Amino acid sequence: MQGFKEKEFDEKIDFSIWRRLLKFARPYRRDLIAIIIAMAITAAADIALPLLTKYAIDTYIAGNSLQGLPGFMAVYAVIFGIQGALVAFFVRKASKVEMYVSYDIRKEGFKRLQQLSFSFYDHTPVGYMMARMTSDVNRLSETIGWSLTDVAWSICFVLGVAGAMLAMNWRLALLVLVVLPPLAVVSLYFQKKILHYHRIIRRTNSRITGAFNEGITGAKTSKTLVREQANLEEFQVLTKEMYRSSVKSATFSAIYMPIVMVLGSIGTALALWQGGNIALLTGFGTLAAFLSYTTQFFDPVQQLARIFAELQSAQAAAERVMNLVETQPEITDSQGVEAIYGDVFAPKRENWEPIKGRVTFQHTGFAYQSGERVLEDFNLDVRPGERIALVGETGAGKSTIVNLLCRFYEPTEGQILIDGKDYRARSQLWLQSNLGYVLQSPHLFSGTIADNIRYGNRSASLEQVRRAARLVHADGFIEALEKGYDTQVGEGGNLLSTGQKQLISFARAILPDPQLFVLDEATSSIDTETEALIQQAIYNVLENRTSFIVAHRLSTIRSADRILVIGGGKIIEQGSHRELMAQRGHYYELYTRQFMQERQDDLLAGVEKVE
Repeated sequence: MQGFKEKEFDEKIDFSIWRRLLKFARPYRRDLIAIIIAMAITAAADIALPLLTKYAIDTYIAGNSLQGLPGFMAVYAVIFGIQGALVAFFVRKASKVEMYVSYDIRKEGFKRLQQLSFSFYDHTPVGYMMARMTSDVNRLSETIGWSLTDVAWSICFVLGVAGAMLAMNWRLALLVLVVLPPLAVVSLYFQKKILHYHRIIRRTNSRITGAFNEGITGAKTSKTLVREQANLEEFQVLTKEMYRSSVKSATFSAIYMPIVMVLGSIGTALALWQGGNIALLTGFGTLAAFLSYTTQFFDPVQQLARIFAELQSAQAAAERVMNLVETQPEITDSQGVEAIYGDVFAPKRENWEPIKGRVTFQHTGFAYQSGERVLEDFNLDVRPGERIALVGETGAGKSTIVNLLCRFYEPTEGQILIDGKDYRARSQLWLQSNLGYVLQSPHLFSGTIADNIRYGNRSASLEQVRRAARLVHADGFIEALEKGYDTQVGEGGNLLSTGQKQLISFARAILPDPQLFVLDEATSSIDTETEALIQQAIYNVLENRTSFIVAHRLSTIRSADRILVIGGGKIIEQGSHRELMAQRGHYYELYTRQFMQERQDDLLAGVEKVE
């Protein structure tokens, strides 16, 4: 989506992000604590093995005696058995945490998407949202389930080994541990580089997901415009950008790990260099244990380095997931309103007043965040049951007026009253539950025709569905289908014509029996035959309902009680069709120009049929 810019984050590890993210792991803290305990016991067993080896060398080899060896081997076997059981326990628990955390983040993200205002969807690409809730969530759940628990084992083991080495020979232990400061410096340098490129990868992944989405949903348009090659070239630009960033990230990771290994080898070499003194003074068992600890000490250090590198990648995902999950809706109900009316997930319908349908715009103004002003000092009083038509040039403010009425946006100045009360004093759900809305481009969901008609009221009976379809004259084509109301509509309704989808959307809007009704250019994209069907239904549908009709075809609104001609966000003319035609003003010009164009189109269509 052109103009969309992702939030930029600091070029360093942000522990506050991880603290906020770990709230999703709190419900499973018992599992995490159990994992940490299991890892600590496993680390203790790993630390005990070199000490057992030391005992075996000093007792059985240096002492030239095999007495007690079977018992020693039994202890060794028990420790290995305990380790195996603990690893199985760890894998089971870590898998559980990963799956549940993934589920909880996605649920919270989807819940937030249901709450966000229209303005968010106006400026946020679908690919961005899809990438956050799929690949990024997978990355985070893996990190919480596995990487953070690996950290527990590594830290326990490093501390245990360091303590054991210091206890055996503190001078030699300090000589081995001298490599840790340069390791820390190297880690700080590489983590910044790796994090930088992983952020680029995550941003590019969002754009690639968006390109996939647009390529699939717009496949027909691309083919008719012969855009296949151009689309492929644009997609290749994105994939090459991701490839370059991935290679650079992998290069830094590839350099980082060998450096850690080299530093570990240096520590081992120092231990060997000075190890002869240990053998002479304390025996070969101590030397063997010390060398084993020196070698093993850098295994968890390398693992910590690997996990640290993975956290760079995971933070890039964490930043974007939390940015989405914590995005606040621009339009919210006050706490006082929610206390009375409830919210979208827990409505208190018993407190909802019936709506009469009087709508009043009082000195209403609206401007987008960019500063673009659309309405200024707009005033309108609509009686209950009155049919209002809005006409005007593109960009005049017609759709903005109905979007404000529906509370998809809120006025930046003035107020809108429903039955004499500011509509912000009632909940969004109260208003929108009393509202029927039919868009220019209807969207149907995968499922049957009946499922789509009852989409806003799942408990509606089949007879109620049929009644709504009959009211909008959709029953004719539905019952002509082989499976009738059980016919599958396909993804987005692609198995039906545009006109059929629009009729179903009319039935869906009328099923809850709303008192307010909005038709936003609902007949502009359908054929004349379907338009005739809808025109027959509109009068019945809108009878005794307060309605707003945004019209492209002016012939469809001649029966409106009042027609408002909108220009520059203001009412420049108003009256009935007959009154406005008599004035010979803006409406007269719009109507006659469109009428002449339609007559010309009809004549041309007739000539083509003759030929």
